[in-house]
Amino acid sequence: MADRGSGTAAGGGAIYGIGILGAWVWFWQQADGFWWHVWAVIEGILWPAYLVYQAFSALAA
Repeated sequence: MADRGSGTAAGGGAIYGIGILGAWVWFWQQADGFWWHVWAVIEGILWPAYLVYQAFSALAA
């Protein structure tokens, strides 16, 4: 029997993946030098956590 809830998780993962790719492109273009490019990759992975934190901070205020 198929799990009916798996499609929702896959859609969210796809949106998250596209968001990370977009963030990598943005941060990569802003980087200047090797270590800034390394930091751009890290920022691309961490930006969703920062975005959610800022959204909850705005809602709490």
